[in-house]
Amino acid sequence: MILQIETATTVCSVAIAEEDKTLACIEVEQRNVHAEKITLFIDQVLKKAGMTYVDIDAVAVSSGPGSYTGLRIGVSAAKGLCFALDKPLIAVETLAAMADGFRHQRSPGKAALLCPMIDARRMEVFTAVFDVDGNQVKPTSAEIIDENSFADLLTAHQIIFFGDGAEKCRKVLGVHANAHIITDFSNSASHLSRKAFEKFTKQDFEDVAYFEPYYLKDFIAGKKAL
Repeated sequence: MILQIETATTVCSVAIAEEDKTLACIEVEQRNVHAEKITLFIDQVLKKAGMTYVDIDAVAVSSGPGSYTGLRIGVSAAKGLCFALDKPLIAVETLAAMADGFRHQRSPGKAALLCPMIDARRMEVFTAVFDVDGNQVKPTSAEIIDENSFADLLTAHQIIFFGDGAEKCRKVLGVHANAHIITDFSNSASHLSRKAFEKFTKQDFEDVAYFEPYYLKDFIAGKKAL
């Protein structure tokens, strides 16, 4: 039984999975609610699955890249549970989880490439490219999107762009015949289930004391809007 936490974007999501099958999931897509909702959602998802904290065998967390604040909240909650329950911590890279979730939800064609995108302000996104078998064909990076982005891959492949960073790329990427922009995909803790179970079976655990999220970029503080 693996408790799974996803807070890398505006979605605050908690799920519980038995092996690689999601049993229950509670989530909301709303900015700046992660700190307020995360512990409540953990309690609620366990009750929904008919479980208690003692039934948890491991805690998995979406490890980034993504929102600096969101990642810190999710990882802090996961580490706190692991310390309190003496359970292992599993880190699942956020973009890989997104690609896996999309692949199982939408059943894209075998020839397509999957490009999850997380909004990173203005025309920048955190992104990577995967084939439909989950193999990474373009490494994780922070990309400023323009008309030349992904040009080498788009000439020979259909690419499906999705995630909360995809919509702002529509004007520059959507004009290409091989580019498909999907705007109704949201991150979910349920997308971690298969990757988390794979790591659990391999005993691929993190050091709870020293693990940090994968921020990809340094945090830049901004002024709060009045």
